Amino acid sequence: MSIIHTSPLPDVDIPDVPITAHVLRRADELADRVAIRDTTGASSYTFAELSAAIASLAGGLRARGIGPDGVVGLMAPNLPDYAVVFHGTATAGGAVTTINPTYGAEEVRFQLNDAGATMLVVFAPFLETALAAAEGTDVSTIVAMPVPGVDGGELPDGVVPLADLMGDPIEQVDIDAAGHTVVLPYSSGTTGLPKGVMLTHRNLVANIEQCKHAILYTDDEVALAALPFFHIYGMQVLMNGLLANGVTVVTMPRFDMVEALTAVQELKVTRFFAVPPMVLGLAKAPIVDDYDLSSLRQIFSGAAPLGAELADEAAARVGCEIVQGYGMTELSPVSHCTVEGDYRPGTSGVTVSNTECRIVDPATGEDQGVGERGELWVRGPQVMVGYLNNPEATAATIDEDGWLHTGDVAIVDEHQHVSIVDRLKELIKYKGFQVPPAELEALIVTHPDVADVAVIGVPDDEAGELPKAFVVPVDGRTVTLEDVQTLVGEHLVSYKQIRVLEVIDAIPKSASGKILRRELR
Repeated sequence: MSIIHTSPLPDVDIPDVPITAHVLRRADELADRVAIRDTTGASSYTFAELSAAIASLAGGLRARGIGPDGVVGLMAPNLPDYAVVFHGTATAGGAVTTINPTYGAEEVRFQLNDAGATMLVVFAPFLETALAAAEGTDVSTIVAMPVPGVDGGELPDGVVPLADLMGDPIEQVDIDAAGHTVVLPYSSGTTGLPKGVMLTHRNLVANIEQCKHAILYTDDEVALAALPFFHIYGMQVLMNGLLANGVTVVTMPRFDMVEALTAVQELKVTRFFAVPPMVLGLAKAPIVDDYDLSSLRQIFSGAAPLGAELADEAAARVGCEIVQGYGMTELSPVSHCTVEGDYRPGTSGVTVSNTECRIVDPATGEDQGVGERGELWVRGPQVMVGYLNNPEATAATIDEDGWLHTGDVAIVDEHQHVSIVDRLKELIKYKGFQVPPAELEALIVTHPDVADVAVIGVPDDEAGELPKAFVVPVDGRTVTLEDVQTLVGEHLVSYKQIRVLEVIDAIPKSASGKILRRELR
């Protein structure tokens, strides 16, 4: 018998509208409020200006043949113009495939080909990579997005400045919100090549609304947007979700602690969206004490598990609540979120509105009850249509009853809060016992001499796998295997003990903050 955990939050109505209409739903009311700006103020749009720029770009794109079958590649860091390109394409009826701007030419070319892009909009400093990547693809137009506050100068032959794409403004091209793919982000590719995740207008609109009873925005809020818009967390929770709720978005092209702290102090930032490495910095970096962070109401962490001790340490230091949520690209992205004022240490909060979940034993296929471990399955209107050009991977991820199998190991507690205890494929098998890396990492990072840590399994003839820690020491300190073993031995069962330790300069991580374990292996 299935044990289905439903959301304790009220159901929400999901309007049958395109994503841009939903994101700009308050644009007339808030016409003169700053919608999105960079930290320096060199680039800025009010809600009225943003709405006008989107409509103008949509007209220019339609004039160049971008419509309901068109795909535009968008390869840029977080800039105010990102929202213009994303929603201009959506308004024209096209789809956007969001590309990591730090990719090499081969990675970009794979994504352009797989997504079927015919146009590539690229931040000017990445033009060299973009031009190389476009060779051997269907991309016929490359558009340069300017550096804010800097004269563009000469562009290579055949490259069009973004300003030249602006045309006569148009209204939303007719689309089927439930059936039309509007964005194709690519998943992290932990199995095989990265896969294009087909998300519809309805997926995106639904997920913004599903968070309304968890993230409680008030008027006149300002949010720091350092997490990349090309990643689903930055795209949806930050860019789209914030704008839809009338929040002023402050963009950072890349995270810099000093720039972030300065922005919080000077722009009176109320919301700081983070990943665990940023929270680690807030907890440990001495420079944090030099800034007035009293405007912050909440720091929200996602994309990877955040240890309870680290969250508490950073919260005490910064002076505001630090909570976390859970999601994945295939879920648009949020399925679980901490409701303001209902933080429980170490959990990712409760199931969001209009969503069901199950905890299923991967070995037996049997549903697990409260407090028992199993793979997290999710069902709701935020679940992707599927993987582009990959029906086999789609069928392996979404079953016939619409349950998306996340590949993450979770527990539901008696308060209906979900804790992600590990990734199914990342579990270390030591003498038949399952050892979760995330649990060890959350503990080891509490050691005063440890700045950062990652744990993987390394092959061993006798044990199967040995838990190995890669440790980044605090500047001027040393960390030994014995130091770590003493800490782990005080808190965890013996089979979870670290057997091998390597000191390194930095833990490799993706732009979204996930540890790149394959690089460590």
